[in-house]
Amino acid sequence: MKYTEAKSDLIQAWGNLGYSWGLNKVMAQIHALLMVSAKPLSADEIMDELKISRGNANMNIRALLEWNIIYRISVPGERKEYFKAEKDTWVLARQVAKERRKRELEPILKTLKNVSAVENDGSEETKEFKKVVKELKGFAEKSDSLLDTFIKAEESWFWSTIMKVFK
Repeated sequence: MKYTEAKSDLIQAWGNLGYSWGLNKVMAQIHALLMVSAKPLSADEIMDELKISRGNANMNIRALLEWNIIYRISVPGERKEYFKAEKDTWVLARQVAKERRKRELEPILKTLKNVSAVENDGSEETKEFKKVVKELKGFAEKSDSLLDTFIKAEESWFWSTIMKVFK
């Protein structure tokens, strides 16, 4: 397989994987392109490589900057903005976990906390509701705690701990 074909395959696969993380396909493709690039790229270079519009490129670059998985780079003598991706996979995984926690887990925890205060009117529906909410809240809190441990963990500690669990 030639480099250009391998690069294209990886960018397409990363685009599909990104959807699982809560990124849109183009956002993940831009991220993949920046990860495999040996040098920072401008928005124009990203547009040309991925065959996307300026608006699409700018919107997704902005979103990647908000996720803190790409960075603006100054190139001396250039007026254009350049971008590069976080290439440390451990840092990347932790940052994605932080963003998903903020966008998914924190809102449901807030909702579960609010609805767990429902008054018990003695009906079967209310009893069942309170039971299910309590179980969901407990699961969500444990998930949050696990994510917090992952986000704060050093890579060597995390993997040694995981290996102990599977022994």
